[in-house]
Amino acid sequence: QVQLVESGGGLVQAGGSLRLSCAAPGSIFSIGAMRWYRQAPGKQRELVAGITYAGTINYADSVKGRFTISRYNAANTMYLQMNSLKPEDTATYYCNADSRGSQYWGQGTQVTVSS
Repeated sequence: QVQLVESGGGLVQAGGSLRLSCAAPGSIFSIGAMRWYRQAPGKQRELVAGITYAGTINYADSVKGRFTISRYNAANTMYLQMNSLKPEDTATYYCNADSRGSQYWGQGTQVTVSS
């Protein structure tokens, strides 16, 4: 079992920045690919960015050039640096990770961008 804990959400004005973190504290198993998803009210959950254990990265078109995903494998931790935030980035952001053939989700962290 892998527990994922997100942090770093909050309220920010448009154009501002936030940094999200996702940690798997106490996990004795290695974490494979990790991803950030988001879900806005009334919308489907969507993939924001993903990063493999080796560091291969992909982004949703809507965040390219503004968001940067990274990870620190030794600590089973992933980050999402979000710059130039827009009101449409407002959502609950979820951490997702692969480990030993299963997928795990965090509880989510709220990001609200005011105009």
